[in-house]
Amino acid sequence: MPLFQTIQFNETTKILIWEITESFDELRSKVVLKEKTQKRLDGMKSEMHQRAFLSVRMLIQEMGFTDKDLHYDEFGKPYFDCHNYISITHSYHFAAIIISHETVGIDMELQRHKIQRIADKFTDYECKYLQLDFSEEYIKKLTVIWGAKEAIFKIRNEKGISFKDHILVENFSLEEFQTQASLHFDNLVKDFDIHYKEIQSQNSEDRFTLVYAFEK
Repeated sequence: MPLFQTIQFNETTKILIWEITESFDELRSKVVLKEKTQKRLDGMKSEMHQRAFLSVRMLIQEMGFTDKDLHYDEFGKPYFDCHNYISITHSYHFAAIIISHETVGIDMELQRHKIQRIADKFTDYECKYLQLDFSEEYIKKLTVIWGAKEAIFKIRNEKGISFKDHILVENFSLEEFQTQASLHFDNLVKDFDIHYKEIQSQNSEDRFTLVYAFEK
């Protein structure tokens, strides 16, 4: 299907979301890949992963870039050879990118009850305001917290960062769609603005949480 949603966050920041309904062949026929990218695509064992990978290239093209403009550093962090920052995410049948003049990270997660089972792996500081009642709100809040920490990690991308111990997400309301977070690691303290929203699939009852972070 065409572009699912575009969010113009501010003058220099845009988010594009793609719901992946096309076949691999459909997507592959619409993008031009450099040789290095083609080899990476060929090495993927999952067709869903391949389709998500190609959907990201579709989103990049929507923004006027091509695969030749996109590079990855030694840690796998994407970047352009220009003043724009980019961050990439995909979850099941969604892919999304954020492009900005600011330092940004993005994550998208399917809302699932099983996140409760691993909550103790990535929350500690947040337990002071989370209500352990296994409600839908609890699931959604855990998903926001996980997404925020993923987005921050994509920005810093440093070995040894612990979601549980080093990234702290402040209390928030699901209705306000924003909060604050901070990274405390190796004598470094960095603050972040966090924004989030719920995404409803058009082809299923699945609900996703989109989270993006701006480094202050």
